[in-house]
Amino acid sequence: MSVRQTYRLKVQQVEQACLFDLSWGKGQQLSAQVSYPEALEAAYATWVRCYLFFYKNLSLDAATELRGKLKATGRITPVGVDWQAELVQAEAELLQQLHHWLRSAELYEIRSAIRQPADLLLVCEPLSLARLPWEMWDLGNVRIARCPANVRATSNRSPHQRRRVRVLAILGDEKGLDFAADRAAVKALAPKAEVQFVGWQPGLSIPELKRQICDAISDPLGWDILFFAGHSNETNLTGGELAIAPNTLITIKEIAPHLKQLQEKGLQLAIFNSCSGLSIAISLIDLGLSQVAVMREPIHNRVAQVFLGRFLKHLNSYQDAHDALCSAVVGLQHEENLSYPSAHLIPSFFRHPESKPFRLQPMGIRQYIRPWLPTRREAVTLAILIVLSLWPSLQRTLLDQRILAQSVYRMLTDQIPAQTTPPLTLVQIDDASIQKAGIRDPKPMDRAYLAKLVDRLVAHKSQVIGIDYLLDRQQPQSDPLLASAVRSAVAQQNTWLVFASTIQPNGLEIGVNPKTEIASPTWSLQAHIHGQPTHIELPRDDCRQACPFAYLIAMLTAYQENGTGLVGPSLENKKKLKSHFLNDAQQLSEPKLDFIQKQQQAWLSLGSYYLKQQWLDPILDFSIPPEQAYQSIPAWQLLATKQEENLSSVVIVAPGGYKEAGVNQSDNFAIPLALQFWRASLSENDGNLDRAVFTGGEAHAYMVHHLLQKRLVIPIPNLWMVLLMSFLGKVISLRWGYSRPIKWWQILGVGTGTTGIYSLISLQGYLSASVLFPVLLPSMTVLLYLLPLRGRRNHG
Repeated sequence: MSVRQTYRLKVQQVEQACLFDLSWGKGQQLSAQVSYPEALEAAYATWVRCYLFFYKNLSLDAATELRGKLKATGRITPVGVDWQAELVQAEAELLQQLHHWLRSAELYEIRSAIRQPADLLLVCEPLSLARLPWEMWDLGNVRIARCPANVRATSNRSPHQRRRVRVLAILGDEKGLDFAADRAAVKALAPKAEVQFVGWQPGLSIPELKRQICDAISDPLGWDILFFAGHSNETNLTGGELAIAPNTLITIKEIAPHLKQLQEKGLQLAIFNSCSGLSIAISLIDLGLSQVAVMREPIHNRVAQVFLGRFLKHLNSYQDAHDALCSAVVGLQHEENLSYPSAHLIPSFFRHPESKPFRLQPMGIRQYIRPWLPTRREAVTLAILIVLSLWPSLQRTLLDQRILAQSVYRMLTDQIPAQTTPPLTLVQIDDASIQKAGIRDPKPMDRAYLAKLVDRLVAHKSQVIGIDYLLDRQQPQSDPLLASAVRSAVAQQNTWLVFASTIQPNGLEIGVNPKTEIASPTWSLQAHIHGQPTHIELPRDDCRQACPFAYLIAMLTAYQENGTGLVGPSLENKKKLKSHFLNDAQQLSEPKLDFIQKQQQAWLSLGSYYLKQQWLDPILDFSIPPEQAYQSIPAWQLLATKQEENLSSVVIVAPGGYKEAGVNQSDNFAIPLALQFWRASLSENDGNLDRAVFTGGEAHAYMVHHLLQKRLVIPIPNLWMVLLMSFLGKVISLRWGYSRPIKWWQILGVGTGTTGIYSLISLQGYLSASVLFPVLLPSMTVLLYLLPLRGRRNHG
């Protein structure tokens, strides 16, 4: 909906000149003077004469169907005159003279200054000037509302909020009239409004009638709409009079105190479906009523009924009162003009300068939902942001950038964890190790080389050894060597060995080939190596079915640290070691072990996989320097060093960045930006490890660290925060944007301030609460909701 600028135009007649004063905005003003044409005055007099003669003779059986008492003129109505043709001709002459006058060159600047769409508040003095049909002034998309020259009372700018609109309908003297159609039109509001009728009935005394009317007007609950149907007329001193019963009149002045109370209790709209209501409307606006719909001239009963039906129909369809009156007038002009010529010139809408046109609100939940529905611009914006928040490659990029920001923030705020001995050693078979060992084809990796590493690690008293290589194929020459080394490790010091496996699409787990005799499920374990190099892989349900590689190693580490476990690998075992171990682990009371066993993939995470998302899956926190997560050593160095290396008791043997590494896809990934930052800032370039890639083994090492340190950072999905911020943006739009005009610097200030505060909370929340709140897309959402508020003003 376009914002309507409000202009105020005062037209004052002084003898044969008319002064036009236009004001708007912050003190802008234009003035012009133009002569008042006698031809216009004569055209109006002729039109009034033809109008009254036509409608007095409209019905032979109901000659008094004008809703007003006409004063006797002493004239005899001419007989044999086609008053409809005369009225049509007189209307055309009146409008031609009016348009000619208002198109005067002297008024050009005033016409040009009114920028559409607009509301024009028109003040006319004297009253005779106000009788002209100013609403016919063709200014384009401009609504003309009338306003008295003197307005002494303020309007009710904060109307009472009621669940249902309350309507008080006063039915006056029905002599010569028929209010059945009026009753039906008002009752049509009943689903949205509470309607009460009051009026004269046979046998009711006049004092009792007046008391009932005053009591109804003074109802403590108040009313939103006041309606009157019957005879009425203008008066000079009493503000107009209403015929409430046969031969009984009540003036606006008499009931002014009650009307003032009615205004204070929330009255928004008064409708007088009666004759000659100019002085009535002027008096009511002066009392502080917000808006009044009246007939400036005597109105025929049938015309009044047709107008009221159309007016309330449009009001009932949630048009504001001014638009509803304009729509009813257009209906009279284009659809009823043959039956009721000139009827569209009679209705006028009066408005208090401080008020906004009244509008019915939808009932029930719609009333509350409708303002919150997105506009077309907001819907397009939100749709684009939702698509961006679900775009997998963009999400990976944003996550990478965000963790880099966390690394910088952690270092700048001196929140790097204190240096401790890493819980795990990562032995990486890199290109240098392959070259020094003379391995021609590292795919699959030479089992004899793996046997040497196992023997060396046993010599170092390693308690848990994870082999991040899939041994599903046979190497007849080398398999016995590795089998011997593994058996020796179990026999000598009960070493826990975990071998890599994969899960096939049919659910079958493939690990060490039984024909190699390298391992047995009674004294060794296997776990799958699936997952993303950016997230912690957790079991979906029971770890007995399928257990992630790093998860199982973390469990074994916590189990070993406890020292009270009853289960261990032994060549003499008859039962499957994995089930036996998991059963015993559940019986132990060890904080780390309990924490790890409680971690499973959330059902929301599983559901999000269908959208190619990883909602609520814990991420790898690369804001922790790699040196604190694990100790890294190339395989060749482990074998070449004669002295005892300071290795942890938990070791993973994994590929170290050579290009052939991997099963179905490469085991080498683009190095995260955060790791690049740490390697450039803190790590010494020892030349041993290939720093250009990030390996699956390093991802497993980070996972083990996070599980043992209870460092599981939960990322809040971008989609969730975009939707939340769109709601926040809507709240700001409704509460702030419609309260006053908004400047661009205010939007910039609020947007920047809100984004800055939210970013700081998000950065610190990541470190303190292990929750990652996305920043970029949510911040864009709020800003895109704020930008359209520039220059917006409340327009009801």
